[in-house]
Amino acid sequence: METMSEHDGRCEELVADCRLRAALDLFAHTWDPVVLAALRWEARRRRELREGIGGMSDKVLTESLHRLLAHGLISRHAYAEAPPRVEYRLTELGRSLVEGPMVALGHWTLAHGDELLAAQERAAPEF
Repeated sequence: METMSEHDGRCEELVADCRLRAALDLFAHTWDPVVLAALRWEARRRRELREGIGGMSDKVLTESLHRLLAHGLISRHAYAEAPPRVEYRLTELGRSLVEGPMVALGHWTLAHGDELLAAQERAAPEF
């Protein structure tokens, strides 16, 4: 059974349905935050996402879009026109994630990224 402090949002027991674990799982898939960041400023079509991100296969993009839709972080709008046009955009929930924790993480990375990489290099076994 999960118990969570109302003041700090911590899970006393890290069970599967813990809110903290659910939030951290949003960053478990490498490409999901990248897709969210690509949608930060405007709605985009699938092709625009792939071109803007680069290095992402169509299969991986499809999986990422499905996950983000299922989490309520993005919406999908299909226009009734020929040829078909579909756009993806951040929902309010997705925008709150991008503008809050993701921007904060970006600032932290700019301030401490070199230290992080140096520590990883020091810890890496030499071959």
